[in-house]
Amino acid sequence: MPESRAEKYINRKPIPSGGIYKNEKRRKKRVRALVASGSRRSSYSSNNKLAESENAAQNSNMSWGTELWDQNDNLAMHTHRGIEGLDRFASFLRDRVAIEAEYAGKLRRLVKNYQPKKKEEEDNEFTTMQAFRNMLKEVGDLAGQREIVSESLQNQIILGVTLLSKTLREDRKKCLSDGATLQQNLNTQLTSLERAKRNYEKAYRDSEKAVDSYKRADMDLNLSRAEVERYKNVMTTKIQQSDDAKNEYANQLQKTNNLQQQHYSMMLPAVLNRLQELDEKRTRGFKEFIIGAAEAESSVAPIIARCMEGIVKAGESIDEKEDSSKVIERYQSGFTPPRDIPFEDLSKSDPDAVHDSHYSNSTANHLTIRGTMSANKLKKRVGIFNIFGSNKNSLTADGQKEDFSDLPPNQRRKKLQAKITELQQKIAQETNARDGLMKMKIVYEANSSLGNPMTVEGQLNESEHKLEKLKVDLKKYQGFLEKANQVQMATSSPQANRNQLQNGHRTSRHSNGSADDHHDDGDDQPDDAGSLSSSSASPESGLGTSHTSLPGSGQGSANENAIGEDTYYETEVEALQPLGTCRALYPFEATSEGSIPMNEGEELQVIEIDQGDGWTRVRRANNSNGWDEGFVPTSYIECTLYA
Repeated sequence: MPESRAEKYINRKPIPSGGIYKNEKRRKKRVRALVASGSRRSSYSSNNKLAESENAAQNSNMSWGTELWDQNDNLAMHTHRGIEGLDRFASFLRDRVAIEAEYAGKLRRLVKNYQPKKKEEEDNEFTTMQAFRNMLKEVGDLAGQREIVSESLQNQIILGVTLLSKTLREDRKKCLSDGATLQQNLNTQLTSLERAKRNYEKAYRDSEKAVDSYKRADMDLNLSRAEVERYKNVMTTKIQQSDDAKNEYANQLQKTNNLQQQHYSMMLPAVLNRLQELDEKRTRGFKEFIIGAAEAESSVAPIIARCMEGIVKAGESIDEKEDSSKVIERYQSGFTPPRDIPFEDLSKSDPDAVHDSHYSNSTANHLTIRGTMSANKLKKRVGIFNIFGSNKNSLTADGQKEDFSDLPPNQRRKKLQAKITELQQKIAQETNARDGLMKMKIVYEANSSLGNPMTVEGQLNESEHKLEKLKVDLKKYQGFLEKANQVQMATSSPQANRNQLQNGHRTSRHSNGSADDHHDDGDDQPDDAGSLSSSSASPESGLGTSHTSLPGSGQGSANENAIGEDTYYETEVEALQPLGTCRALYPFEATSEGSIPMNEGEELQVIEIDQGDGWTRVRRANNSNGWDEGFVPTSYIECTLYA
């Protein structure tokens, strides 16, 4: 085998003059060291391959550090998109929470808007309205469950997603920063290796040239020894520089290989494995959050199912027969249907009597219809003869009379029974309160340290006073109910009154809406005929001189009294509007209830025209009470009605 240039140079016989190879031993030692280092590098490389095979066997779980060691950029992009997907999921949950909250709020407003109004409370007894009210309650509970879902998603899922996303972003940023630092260190070492290699290559070429120059000079006999020595010194220097550059290159190569081996086997895989753990953590969180959102929904599903069952139960509770019975119970007047109308032979009767009978018939028919269908919304106008009488019944807060005599018989008995039941309950409550106060007083008397008995005495007296008043009211309403039960339905019917009028019987319809025989209340109210006869000659009565008096009225008969009282029904749902104005022709002094005084020439508002009884209802402004209303004789005024 031919010898290499380095071996030739080492084994070359020294030139015996000048001590040129003074450092020959040191040079040989260095060359042998380089050869030994090359063998060590080859051994180290084989060891690295063995370690890598062992690591591959150990990392058979397909970790990012070993399988994706060269995909750092793609892994960075993948983790970034994964975290963005998590943020998108959080945005979806926020939008859903907003929808759930809005849906719950709208459901609650819907329930509130459709709650029965106070004026509709009387309809709540029907099964349809009760079912509707129960359904509204269940819908309100549904709204509450949607609010629970919204709160669960907000407080548990969205909060967890936001926290996880923040943590993942911070960890990813740190991992990428560490990976960039490792790559920068490796690149720096590779740059140093490349620079050492270039230096070594340049030094080696220079040493080769110096050796060739020395050989040519040594073989040239024309050169002096001094010149040959100079070439030899240059050769030695260049060889020394080549050896130093070679050592530096070998040193940088060893450092680079060590760093590269650590970079790709330990440091970079550790960073990539952290990215893998980070991404797997995101994936597990995504899974848990989706399941948690479903559990938040399913946790209220049993309650929502019960709400649906409640709505179905409410629907099944509707009973059409029961509602029909309640309609009968509410609106049944107790009147009997009218009897046949007798034939009126005009050739055998007085024309005036026929006219009066026809007027009574039409009026009674009108009363029967209105009194039966909507008696609870009507009030009767006080007739002319009740103006001169006393008002036996005061009005309640809702405009009805105290004894409910303005209602049909059945409705009246129902109202009275409800009032009696209410009073009995109040009496029971007040009795319990009084008994408690009495026991407290006994305890205070037995032990004065607990309290002063006199402090209870005032409360006890007040309770006794309330109890006595409730008992009086109870007895009064029981009397009303007993009297209402004694009245026959046929007698209470306006149609019956009409028939009585046609048969010539005298009845008196009071402002309470019931028709009683006149002798029943003779002690409480003056006779209508007497009132008529005592006032017919004066302008106050409005009968003797009124231009609207009925033909043939004369001094006022009992039949006319009945007609006059039975004709004044009107709806008073709202305040009467003025129909025109009037001017007083004569002064009038009010001497009976329901009438108002006026001065000659006074201007008044007409709110109700003469209904045939000789009286007109007027209104005047009053600084203290607002308005004064009452009746004045029609013959005393001059009316101007609005067009």
